[in-house]
Amino acid sequence: MSTHSISNIARIAVLAATAVTLASGSSFAAEVVLYNASDSVNSALVSAFKEKHPDIEVKFVSGSTGPIAERAIAEKGKPQADVVYLVNNFALEQLKQAGVFEPYEPKDSKIAAEFRDPDRFYNKYFATTMCMVVNKERLEQKGLPMPATWEDLIKPVYGKEIALPSPLKSGTGGAILSTFVDAFGWPFVENLNENVYQYSDGGSGGAAMAGAGEVSIGLTFDTTCFETKSSGKPVEIVYGRITPNVTEGGGLVAGGPNPTEAKIFLDFMASEDAAAVLGKVVGATAAPGYGLVDLKEITLWQMRRPVDMSAFKREFATRILKQ
Repeated sequence: MSTHSISNIARIAVLAATAVTLASGSSFAAEVVLYNASDSVNSALVSAFKEKHPDIEVKFVSGSTGPIAERAIAEKGKPQADVVYLVNNFALEQLKQAGVFEPYEPKDSKIAAEFRDPDRFYNKYFATTMCMVVNKERLEQKGLPMPATWEDLIKPVYGKEIALPSPLKSGTGGAILSTFVDAFGWPFVENLNENVYQYSDGGSGGAAMAGAGEVSIGLTFDTTCFETKSSGKPVEIVYGRITPNVTEGGGLVAGGPNPTEAKIFLDFMASEDAAAVLGKVVGATAAPGYGLVDLKEITLWQMRRPVDMSAFKREFATRILKQ
């Protein structure tokens, strides 16, 4: 055999060995790919997860709930994500029904039973609860009573004293008003509209107006309620007899590229470590004892019928805004 032939054989052997090494390194490189709909919350959770699992590389795609869910459904034939999470309860059910999720029960889960899908396709990690910001000084100036329930808000005494986010522009507004329809019917929302001074574009708009004394009552979500009060505004936080809410969670993507790491991440999300992180940025955590809101003191409203939010917005525009 010639020296040239030996040289070629040696070169092929080196290339083969290099290929094996690269393939081996790739197969043992631990990573997890997350799709999420809340960039700030995701960042805090990823940081905490990496402290506990520095050997797992975390890659993620952030966006709003609709596009994230649509992307995961479109990729179902060849999944790119391992976990879809921080999406709302409507999206969780959509992903479950579309076959994106497969069942998985996290180890040593601290999540309360009411936040777990009975079929184990997903878990909810927190609830955003809806509340009133009530300006005590304006109430006193106008001689108005402190509201105690949502039903109080349709009393004529509160004429043009209420501000809340528009369901056409805000998920918070959609959650509040679709709950009112589910619990009390459209006539309640029509009566409430008689007392509404303004529908804001954002979820915090009503609270800002109440905090500034422009209206007596602003409807918003929990973290804004507490931030408004802690800023020194003369306001009281009132939870109605029932509590409109949006829950958010996640699940294991069926056929995802990194199932082992995905399960480790979901185990973390069901732990007190994750609840401690969430408790600093959300209203009520699914693991009891964390967050701004004590779920023992309120009654989360469970929707009695499915909500088609697109259809709801159309009906709101027709019935309430006369568009």
